[in-house]
Order: sequence, then C-alpha cells, then structure tokens
Amino acid sequence: MATTKKNNTLSSVDLIESFADFKETKNIDRATLVGVLEECFRSVIAKIHGTDENYDVIVNPDKGDLEIYHNRVVVADGEVQNPNMEISLSEARQIDDDYEEGEEVSQRVEFADFGRRAILTLRQTLASRILELEHDTIYNKFKDRVGEVISAEVYQSWKREALLVDEANNELILPKTEQIPGDHFRKGENARAVILRVDNTNGAPKIILSRTSPLFLQRLLEAEVPEIQDGLITIHKVARIPGERAKIAVESYDDRVDPVGACVGVKGSRVHGIVRELHKENIDVINWTNNTQLLIARALSPAQVNNVVLYEDERRAEVYLDPEQVSLAIGKSGLNIKLASMLTEYTIDVFRDNDETIDDVNLEEFADVIDEWVIEEFKKAGFGTAREVLSVSREELISRVDVEEETIDDVLTILAAEFNEEMLDSENEETVEGEEEIAEGEEETTESGAADENTETEEQL
Repeated sequence: MATTKKNNTLSSVDLIESFADFKETKNIDRATLVGVLEECFRSVIAKIHGTDENYDVIVNPDKGDLEIYHNRVVVADGEVQNPNMEISLSEARQIDDDYEEGEEVSQRVEFADFGRRAILTLRQTLASRILELEHDTIYNKFKDRVGEVISAEVYQSWKREALLVDEANNELILPKTEQIPGDHFRKGENARAVILRVDNTNGAPKIILSRTSPLFLQRLLEAEVPEIQDGLITIHKVARIPGERAKIAVESYDDRVDPVGACVGVKGSRVHGIVRELHKENIDVINWTNNTQLLIARALSPAQVNNVVLYEDERRAEVYLDPEQVSLAIGKSGLNIKLASMLTEYTIDVFRDNDETIDDVNLEEFADVIDEWVIEEFKKAGFGTAREVLSVSREELISRVDVEEETIDDVLTILAAEFNEEMLDSENEETVEGEEEIAEGEEETTESGAADENTETEEQL
C-alpha cells in the first residue's frame, strides 16, 4: 500500500508539472489550449481503454487541474461483458443506493491512477501538439505581415545569414543575399528589414527578411512622406541596385502637390535618413507617366534625350542623344541605364544623334575577328558601334566592360585599324576622282560641265 501511494503521489506531481509547462505557453489563446489539452487526455485514455467515448474530460489550465468522469451503464450482477462500458448493479449501489439497471453511472476518476506511463505519454503528446500549434500560430501571424518593415535585435551573425529576434522572441532570418553590401551586424544591435516571405517547411515556419528588396525602400519612403500616407502621392515603381543607386517613379493625385519635391523634401531632408539606412545609396525620384517614351526619357535623367523609338513587341527602345549626353545616360559602371531598364521594363539601346554615325560600323560586323561574347559584353556596357568604343578612354572601357584589359586592347587595335583603312581607301578614291575630273575639265569646257564638277566637289567635301 505504501508503494502504491508513493507512485500515485509521483504521478500527481508529474501531472501538475505537465500543466505548469503548458500554462505559460505563448501565442496560443485559452480556448485553443483547452481544446488541445482535452484532445491529448482523450488520446491517452483511448490508448488504454480502446475508446474515450464514455469519458468526460474537464480541463482547467489556469489552475493546472482537470476532472475526468467515467460513464458506465448499470447491468445485472454477473452480466458485465465490458467493464469499461458496464458496471454491475451491486457495484453501482456502492456508489449510490438509488441506482437501477439501465441507468448511467458517472464516476470521477483520477488521471494519476492510470499510471506513470500514461502521464509520460501525455507529456510527449502535449509537447508535440503545443509545438505544432505554436508553429501554426507564428506562420499565420507573419504571413499576414509580409511586406511590413520590422525592427529586431541581432542575436547572432554568421557568414551566410544573420539571426534576429523580435520583441516576442520570434526568430527571424536575414540571409546574406538579402543584405546590403556593407552591412555588418553586431550582437545586441537593432536592425530594420522588410518581411520578404514566410516559408513553412515540414511544419516549421521560417521568417525571411530582406534589406535589398525594392519593397524595403518603398516602405521607408512611405514612412517618411506624409503625402504618401494620406494618399495624395502614390509610388508606381521602384528599381534598386542595393548599396549603389535607386530610381523611384511617383505620381501625385493633387495638382497642387509636386510629387518629386514632396518625396525629396527641402534640401533632401526626407531622404537623408533613408540614404543613411541604405549605406549612402543614391536615390533618384522621377515623375511617373503613362507615356512610355516620356517615362524612358525621364528614367535616363540626368541625361537629356533627343528621341525615343519604341519596339513594343520586343520591349525594346532606341534612345538618341547628343554625344556629350551618352555617358550621363549610361552612368558610372552602367548603373543609370540598368536602373532605367528595370524601372521601365524596356531594354534600352543608346545611340549618338549626329551625322558621324553615318560612317560608323556596328560591332556585329566584327564578329569574324572579335568573339561574340566579347561583343555582347561591350553592348551590355552601352557600346553598339565602333566609334562609340573609340570615343571613350581606355580606362573608362576597363571600368565599364566586364572583360580583361588585354581583350580591350585587342578590340581597340582592331577597331582603330578598321577606320584607318577606311580613311586611306577614302583618300585614294578622292584622289582618283580628282584626276578624272581634271581630265574631263581639260576636254570639256562647257558651262554645264563646269557646274557638274563644282557640284561633285561640294558633295565630296
């Protein structure tokens, strides 16, 4: 008897501890918790007795206790076939003298009486179900917050990712690929990022943050500009090269409000904080328009565009500028034209708008002496013709074109030789033509012949 009493006492202690563990459970409402506890108790009872249909389970998680009632039907003595479902009349009258056959007896039992193994099973079942619930709650909570800027404390920083913790101790992941070049996080400091997505792999939610997403810049600007919050200004498109430069297209629904001026602020006051947050990322704000040609021209600012020719089917645009504007349109390392293409969703080809282009040669015509991949790299950097390549310095070509210096030198040699040959041929032709004209002038002295000669000479000049 002493041993049994001791075991029951231990079982009762374990049961109380089980309740204590889940009483402090976070992110789960009381009704859900009660339902889970009842489900787990019924599961254990069903494993022991084969069914839980004739048991009533009343859970009180606040006090950390429960009541279990075993319901059985009264049958005549000696006719009990299923002790779990039936009780003899004599045994029932030991509980209450008024019981008769066919009535239902509800008798309270202690879960601790089921034994230590039942309680251990209960603890394991509870742990599994509570963990599932917490995961589901976290997933549902953060999936509705995708696109929201969050500030969290850096808990740990590794080579490939950083682990952040919010005010509710939820773990957030900031991958290296979603960090701005120059980001260096120290444990304990706060970092801001946008909730990019929420993955639910094998039931375990994984909250992914981003500082490189265009949405992060958009949310920061929305927080700084009251006119955007009030609905007077809308952000149509954001293009970013993280840590380098960004372009934002905005539109005002009130003629009295200048969208660009409102977003930038007096002397850039409204974007200064954003620029610091993004490690001095330059931000260009332009007026949005449904006119694609005009939008492309604005997207290439500060360059002044003369003409834009669209090829809608190819989503391509040819932009013509004065020679001195070409470098502005392309920008340092080609950033300006890249961002303009991202913002407008058009492939942009830049051309010099002058008469010299008549004597120019497309780079594709040198495919027999220059590798195609090299030509493609030059085109990516904004060079489509030979004269465009020859018009810039070697140092600029090295900085803009992603090829080796030796390759650039070879290309320059080939292109320069081509134009020297053309110039020589042209000079020879002019000389021959000049001699012929002199001979004709000696033979023909008519006024019409002299006029033709003068006209031809003017054309050559």
